[in-house]
Amino acid sequence: MSQPASAQPDTARQDTETPLDLSGFRTKPVSFVRRSGRLTDKQKRLWAERRTAYVFDVPRAIARTSVHPEYVLDAAALFGRTAPLVVEIGSGLGDAVVGAASTDPGRDYLAVEVYQPGLVHTIARAERAGAALGRDGLPNLRLVQANAAELLETTVAAGSVDELWVFFPDPWHKARHHKRRLVTAEFAALAARVLRPGGTLRLATDWAEYAEQMVEVLEADENLVNAHGPGALAPRFERRVLTGFERKAHDAGRDIADLEYVRR
Repeated sequence: MSQPASAQPDTARQDTETPLDLSGFRTKPVSFVRRSGRLTDKQKRLWAERRTAYVFDVPRAIARTSVHPEYVLDAAALFGRTAPLVVEIGSGLGDAVVGAASTDPGRDYLAVEVYQPGLVHTIARAERAGAALGRDGLPNLRLVQANAAELLETTVAAGSVDELWVFFPDPWHKARHHKRRLVTAEFAALAARVLRPGGTLRLATDWAEYAEQMVEVLEADENLVNAHGPGALAPRFERRVLTGFERKAHDAGRDIADLEYVRR
């Protein structure tokens, strides 16, 4: 169901076709929990005024953060050009993706985030960054509110991503919650699916045990190669903005593990 990114599902067409079987939809735990935060009046105005400049709607399946499995993103139509595409999973408040988009206009950046407050913060950062550059926002940045696993499985075209970023995903540190972790063998396969040959998967975490799991599952995938040798950590990714979160991790005595994998 390839269509412009802002389009809604063709309900008339769906009514006349065989219904899609979604009986097995989300049979596995997701890496996030449903929560919401209040927006200030200023944030509400910003969302109302500038949402459509950055956030694009996708047709949903069942859940509010789902993506209809027949929908395929047309990145060239979304950004109005053909350029290398960088996707950040779990963009949070937008520190990394806005910093990169504002200093690297030759690439297009897609930020994936499930929480509306994070999306609003990202828009605010993008507006400030654009103003500092004398621009009306950042034309090479788009945001989508969606479950990353669904997006990587069906929405993003295979071999279309230049870089995929996963910075400081929730470690779900209690053993009974490990099933919710984003970076699993299934995720490794999805990352390999969307990356172009020679494309790069970059990750960072401040949780040592999670870093070990990441290395284990990523190196077990035959389509991904550790850019720095088997089991090796990568140097800190210099284009990743140093955030307050990362500073707190250092203050707490936790080392940051960077990983870099290349698609065969």
